[in-house]
Amino acid sequence: LVTRVLNSTSFSRRMAVTLILLLALISAVSVLLLTRKSLKLPPGPAPVPVLGNLHQLGPLPHRTLRDLARLHGPVMQLWLGKAPAVVLSSPEAAWEMLRVHDLDCCTRPVSPGPKRLTYDLKNVAFAPYGAYWREIRKLLVVELVSARRVKAVWCAREQQVEKLISTLGCAGAKPVALDEHILSLSDGIIGTVAFGNIYGSDKFTQNKNFQHALDEATDVLSGSSAEDFLPKAVGRFIDHITGVVAQRERIFKHLDAFFDMVIEQHLDPNRAKSENSGDDLVDVLISHWKEHRGTLKFTRNHVKAIIFDTFIAGIDTSSITIMWAMSELIRSPRVLNKVQTEIRAVVDGKDRVRPEDMSKLKYLRMVVKETLRLHPPAPLLVPRETMRHIQISGYDIPAKTRIYVNAWAIGRDQASWPEHPEEFNPERFEENEIDFKGEHLQLLPFGTGRRICPGMSMGIATVEFTLANMLCCFQWALPEGMVVEDVSMEEEGKLNFHRKTPLVLVPIAC
Repeated sequence: LVTRVLNSTSFSRRMAVTLILLLALISAVSVLLLTRKSLKLPPGPAPVPVLGNLHQLGPLPHRTLRDLARLHGPVMQLWLGKAPAVVLSSPEAAWEMLRVHDLDCCTRPVSPGPKRLTYDLKNVAFAPYGAYWREIRKLLVVELVSARRVKAVWCAREQQVEKLISTLGCAGAKPVALDEHILSLSDGIIGTVAFGNIYGSDKFTQNKNFQHALDEATDVLSGSSAEDFLPKAVGRFIDHITGVVAQRERIFKHLDAFFDMVIEQHLDPNRAKSENSGDDLVDVLISHWKEHRGTLKFTRNHVKAIIFDTFIAGIDTSSITIMWAMSELIRSPRVLNKVQTEIRAVVDGKDRVRPEDMSKLKYLRMVVKETLRLHPPAPLLVPRETMRHIQISGYDIPAKTRIYVNAWAIGRDQASWPEHPEEFNPERFEENEIDFKGEHLQLLPFGTGRRICPGMSMGIATVEFTLANMLCCFQWALPEGMVVEDVSMEEEGKLNFHRKTPLVLVPIAC
């Protein structure tokens, strides 16, 4: 057929080439359709042209997907525009994917937003699985858990908690919107660990601008651009005309200028260092860059990407969890009284909770676990992507499929939590050893396997220590005229989900 077309005087060479390409496309599509028909794919809602199932997600996708999973099952297929995706909503399905098939699905889908903001995927969270990711994650974990860094983090944590307690004490038993104070605390801890004591000082005036840029960056990281879901050329065109690309570049340039400023400050040979903490995280990264340590071939952009990773992963997770814990506690006077009684018995007359007291606060730990069960900071874990064909719960999952784990739905799974799973009840952890560290399928707020959050321990220590001192130093009450039923528990967000409205409480100094 091709030969006849080429020899025919009624067809130009261009028409012949077009016909050849069309036949090749039809053949490829036919093979793909036949292949997919032979697979046992997961059930799911019917997609519509172009959008797939995007129109069904809504502003709270973890809730929508839980409801859809009740209709279609815990292993559910969706089409996010052109991208095939599978949503896992049961502990068993998530465990099979994240632990049994961990190595088969521990890479990330490439998205233009994260790719740009992370200097071509040079950070830990979004880097594709491979030798580079293994080395950079090892470096970060070793640095975060080293004895020197743990000490530095505790110094920063104690300083920022003391600052928070002092600020709340100055409120004079008047209503306080906690959100900004808690965000400032988390920002101060991460900033001090990453940049040293200059962060937050009078010499360092860019904190608020940096935090605003980070807030905008979180939206970009959620992967909500048209190019993520539509054919590349069409999606890119839409992103250009809607301003998505311009916004992404503006955020990138803002953050990049900030990181350059920080690096230049650290390269200054006359810079004073803290006697308590020594080198901060940026110092360590610069040493790898300048001294060509290891096999990573560090560059200035690697330093920036990992700084970005540290802030994005660290600040929101801690502050969101503290805010949800306080929200649940103020709505449950019984639990609030019980945890405060435990804390005050442990401190035994001291005015503050000390780091050495934390291991004795067993009920407080249950409160944090219960908060993470009901309110995982990222209700849908950062998506993975299958690197090869696998099977989950008897269903075929082809390579290049995005995997979304609904940690929010798993935390409220009736089979795992039979006693009123929607209620806040820390006592449910008294008779079991279920924890959030990735070893129990019923509770996966930080994921599990190779992609588990590397800063989990540092973040949880901040949450527990902050809550312990807030509950030790103050009695907490609602503003006059409010009752517990008036406390809104509405949520909003894209990547991480926080309270929709400020939490206003009255701290009464003890």
